[in-house]
Amino acid sequence: MKIRKHIPNLLTCANLIFGCYACIAALSGDYAGAMTAILIAAGFDFADGLAARLLHAYSPIGKDLDSLADIVSFGVAPGMILFNFLDPIQQTVEWSYPGTGKVILFISFAIPVFSALRLARFNNDDRQTTSFIGLPVPAHALFWASLIYVLSLPVEGNAIAGIFPQFISIRLPAIPSLFMLLIISVTAIGSSLLLVSKIRMFSLKFNSLAWKGNELRYVLLIAAVIFILCFGFAGIALTVLLYILLSIMHN
Repeated sequence: MKIRKHIPNLLTCANLIFGCYACIAALSGDYAGAMTAILIAAGFDFADGLAARLLHAYSPIGKDLDSLADIVSFGVAPGMILFNFLDPIQQTVEWSYPGTGKVILFISFAIPVFSALRLARFNNDDRQTTSFIGLPVPAHALFWASLIYVLSLPVEGNAIAGIFPQFISIRLPAIPSLFMLLIISVTAIGSSLLLVSKIRMFSLKFNSLAWKGNELRYVLLIAAVIFILCFGFAGIALTVLLYILLSIMHN
């Protein structure tokens, strides 16, 4: 039995393992741990595809396994993060109709539902070999993991600060609970719809190291480093927003 043909699937399983941990961390309120687990899962998600190409180890099982792992790591996990973040907030609001807050929590499930639709479409669309149609689920998950982590930090702390807080440090203002719920809910629906949109998103796969043909990729990578150095984990969400903006401008 050739071991090398199983290497991509082993990497995919590692993606799934960290996705499961991200779910547990999310429900425990450990948003830093959940975000870290999703980051690692995204690394394995990139590595399994790279390994499959280098080892010529493609298989229908590997393709399905990849989607099953992705729906946990980049669909269920960010949905859990958002659910656990919104639950205590909705409890502080005095609703005119009992149970309204619990209904709002169901908006969190838009993330795994639309992520599943995105993955199902991707598996049956041969137009997405060199680019994506709709926002990729790993980028969407990283956006939410980063955003919720920042919003969960104490207001009195330096919620947005990178490795040079003496130069750049932004204190987040206190946001009323009802207003927070409204903003997050609208953003969750909007970002979930981006998953199944017809907007073309460029791929981060480099065919060569040359600048020509990879301009957008290099710009995004350089910006990502700057954002993360300046704004810490908040830089991840900013990078995803820039990715969306660059893709729209490129189209």
